[in-house]
Amino acid sequence: MDELILSIKKCLANTFVFYFKTHGFHWNVEGINFPTYHAFFEALYQDLYGAIDPLAEEIRALDTYAPSGLNELYSNASISDSDIKGDNIKDMLEAALKDNTIVVGCLTTSLTLATRENKQGLVNFLADRIDAHKKHEWMIRSCIKGA
Repeated sequence: MDELILSIKKCLANTFVFYFKTHGFHWNVEGINFPTYHAFFEALYQDLYGAIDPLAEEIRALDTYAPSGLNELYSNASISDSDIKGDNIKDMLEAALKDNTIVVGCLTTSLTLATRENKQGLVNFLADRIDAHKKHEWMIRSCIKGA
């Protein structure tokens, strides 16, 4: 169970950092295609934001505390911070694709561990999140082709 707890905490941390980065991209994107990418990053960060609280609640359901401070979140995350701004849209999208891949990997590991621990509700939640991120993946890839 300890391995599952550590893994799901990592998923929460990675989701939070990914959320924050995409929100920053939304704020700071510029260029001729501003409206398109501004809206795209908004839809992405809103989905990520919507996953943060349920992830934390799944951690609490495992009878442990969720990371609650920025230092604790960053220390559990595999995703790095970013300072990409302006019309560097392709760089933003490539960073988002890389981060999305990290989140999918973390969720997949947690799914395997939750299955082993027979945590069916958690398994279902993680499977749904993986599906959401797989959709993000193809959408980001499609955007990169036009950036």
